[in-house]
Amino acid sequence: MKYKDYYKTLGVERSADAEAIKKAYRRLARKYHPDVSKEKDAEEKFKEVAEAYEVLKDAEKRKAYDEMGFYQPGQDFRPPPDWERQFQSGGFGHFEDLGDLDLFDLLSGLGGGLRGGRGGAGFRMPGQDYEVTAHLSVEEVARGVEIEVPLSVTELSEDGTLRRTARSVTVRIPKGATDGQRLRVPGKGGRGQGGRDGDLYVNVQLRPHDLFRVSGHDLYLELPVAPWEAALGAEVQIPAGSRAGQKLRARGKGLPRPGGGEGDLYAVLQIVTPSVLSEREKQLYRELQKASTFDPRAHFE
Repeated sequence: MKYKDYYKTLGVERSADAEAIKKAYRRLARKYHPDVSKEKDAEEKFKEVAEAYEVLKDAEKRKAYDEMGFYQPGQDFRPPPDWERQFQSGGFGHFEDLGDLDLFDLLSGLGGGLRGGRGGAGFRMPGQDYEVTAHLSVEEVARGVEIEVPLSVTELSEDGTLRRTARSVTVRIPKGATDGQRLRVPGKGGRGQGGRDGDLYVNVQLRPHDLFRVSGHDLYLELPVAPWEAALGAEVQIPAGSRAGQKLRARGKGLPRPGGGEGDLYAVLQIVTPSVLSEREKQLYRELQKASTFDPRAHFE
């Protein structure tokens, strides 16, 4: 087998705790996700990061991996004899029977940790859980949407060998899902061996919108207005006397909530002045300057 340094792949120390490993994975997954990354070989790097996290997030797989020892990445190696005695090798038998089995395939085959925890007629191994990120638009979470999630999974076939297969899962994203929400789809993960199938976890990530900023179920809109619209009001229902930075709330005009109702829409006023003025406009501004007693910096005194 070829050695893979999963700690190096995630950029963490071998002593890193579970939270540090999770943070490293999320950072790298965002960086290399093929849907958004412009990095060279992003798809391949994303797969390497996902594989490393799949091993290190599981306490038993991580223990088995650590017990193999430390080698250079890509180096041919075989785990020490005491490793096979301590861990059940996923139903593969002795190491001389493993051939060119991939390291990840071997670790994926670990179902219960120590020898004796599996085997026998009553052996039951639950399927593996999988986790993916769904990049969605604001419009999609506003109405709810069905998406196809591609999965590349390693599963134990009926003849006892591990095979990597590709399949897709249809996932319904409910109306009102929020950015950062983690949705569980029961039974859509890895297939169990005598036990229940694993689950699929979908992390919702909203794409940036051209107009709106999303906060939970509320929407924020930077609304540009002219000085006279702010002073006199306008057809966009801006109240007279409005000021820059003021937030106007439209109740129930945000994103839907799963339990019913909607969030709010906040329009944040941005007063925009013309960049080019005609002579007539300049004259009107001068007349306003002479007629007005308003001092925007009166509080400086």
